[in-house]
Amino acid sequence: MKHTMYSAGRRAAIAVLAVASLTALTACGTSGDSTGGGEAATELGEMEGAVSILAWPGYVEDGSNDPAVDWVTPFEEETGCEVTSKTYGTSDEAFSLMKTGEYDVIAASGDASLRLVAAGDVAPVNTDLIPNYGGIYDFLKMQSWNSVDGVSYGVPHGYGANLLMYNNDVVTPAPTSWDVVFDKSSAYAGKVTAYDSPIYIADAAMYLMTHEPDLGIENPYALDEEQLAAAVELLKEQRTNIGEYWSDYLKTIQSFESGDTVVGTTWQVIANSLAEGTPAAVTLPEEGVTGWSDTWMIASAAENPNCAYAWLDYIASPEANAQATEYFGEAPSNQEACEFRSEGSCEAYHAGDAEYASKIWYWSTPIADCLDGRTDVECTDYAAWTTAWQEIKG
Repeated sequence: MKHTMYSAGRRAAIAVLAVASLTALTACGTSGDSTGGGEAATELGEMEGAVSILAWPGYVEDGSNDPAVDWVTPFEEETGCEVTSKTYGTSDEAFSLMKTGEYDVIAASGDASLRLVAAGDVAPVNTDLIPNYGGIYDFLKMQSWNSVDGVSYGVPHGYGANLLMYNNDVVTPAPTSWDVVFDKSSAYAGKVTAYDSPIYIADAAMYLMTHEPDLGIENPYALDEEQLAAAVELLKEQRTNIGEYWSDYLKTIQSFESGDTVVGTTWQVIANSLAEGTPAAVTLPEEGVTGWSDTWMIASAAENPNCAYAWLDYIASPEANAQATEYFGEAPSNQEACEFRSEGSCEAYHAGDAEYASKIWYWSTPIADCLDGRTDVECTDYAAWTTAWQEIKG
């Protein structure tokens, strides 16, 4: 980054994303009428002395990747809970790994969280037992991706937007709409990029909300069969102009730096990490953006529930939340975390900007019970989206 450069250890930790295929595992659909497994704790007992955590690379750093990056050791010293962790490369992989029952805690993105709830793999969380929950931004609490029927299923961690990045030497005038990757993508044929996941269907649906209002799409994650078909058709048209779909953002950085890619979906951390002099800019288009807000969740069959609650409280603290989210490259969830991040980093990620955050359609797992509140139709679930994505990519 321009304000906080990648360390070699961080590159090594995040590079694991490159080796995982986003559709290699079979995704399970959810039915919306299921609830998480187990009961929310009513009180805490003695620490068990251990906790097993499943998370994205860079979320659970203990100094082994970079001696200067370690927020696990202070937690262990404070609680007596020894941390073991495993990283995953995709939400589908995380969903599958949780089936093993080997993990007490998971950091889940919105394209996995509701699947975990519906499958009974995670339990409701009693936020009264998590003092640092009070410091979390209100606009991240009790949302469709981290709660069900008014019941919390976790603690928000970090969040970010899927922005539009473009080579400002090639893509002129400066775009204000996603039309440069959809209807006008042929102008940049072979040099357009998009995120490689079934959840990207929501980006097309969001675009159609503005440009084909007669479809009646109110939430890009709540698509009936007709609406899904329209999004799939748009993405099939886009497919002919895609140079590459990306999952490893380090490769995307290289692609923009080399000029092989000139326009497409990006994260702020990608833009911040480009080499000096790379002709690129980012924008939040007029249609809005999709994005993510990750959630720390507790397994319904957690062997170490007290240490699990201790981790959720600790990682939500201003100091730990600041370290973890800045290291990964996203906005923090704790209101006071910016006091512990490097100068300018919170501004770079629009941390705490509720107006900016309101323009983000955060990843939410598509389920049969329409997330937009409709009851007269059945919406398509994640399994249907996975099948559609395979069809789109051919």
